[in-house]
Amino acid sequence: MKYRPLGSSKLVVSEIAFGSWLNLSEGAAKDIAIACVHRALDRGITLIDTANVYGRGAAERVLGEALSGIPRDRYVLATKLYFPMSSTDKGLSRAQIFKQLDASLLRLRVDYVDLYQCHRYDADTPLDETMQALSDVVRAGKVRYLGFSEWPVERVKAALAIPASRNLFPANLNIRCCTAALRTP
Repeated sequence: MKYRPLGSSKLVVSEIAFGSWLNLSEGAAKDIAIACVHRALDRGITLIDTANVYGRGAAERVLGEALSGIPRDRYVLATKLYFPMSSTDKGLSRAQIFKQLDASLLRLRVDYVDLYQCHRYDADTPLDETMQALSDVVRAGKVRYLGFSEWPVERVKAALAIPASRNLFPANLNIRCCTAALRTP
């Protein structure tokens, strides 16, 4: 397995990540899902990616069970928020960031995540509010690094300008899900 720094962070991750969007579930397939996580770790995969919305928390619960008892320094854990968890729980407001992060930490059975990503841009929440809340969860020790998934470049630039002007913790990455696989050489 090859490893590299994740963006400009101090996190070193495997070049292959274990994603949980379609392959982790509860019920009859849970034992197989847990075995897949263990096999990935045994093969040297260190980056584990999930989101609160995958299975409405099921993927995080299964990962929490699968990673239970495994030393925390053996993997880099990334999760995301934005999409609706209920009719009222969605977006990147301060209240949602705190509520959804705490729920993710409980499901994942960890005290912190290495990378907390905004799954999409939230046009209904002021960007200042989102960035302040994200900075606060980093300062609280619940998140090591921040990232964006599928954000337009101009929104990432605007977000990064906020910490520079207000001494907030800066965001680190923009993950463009699946775009590399769709490009032609």
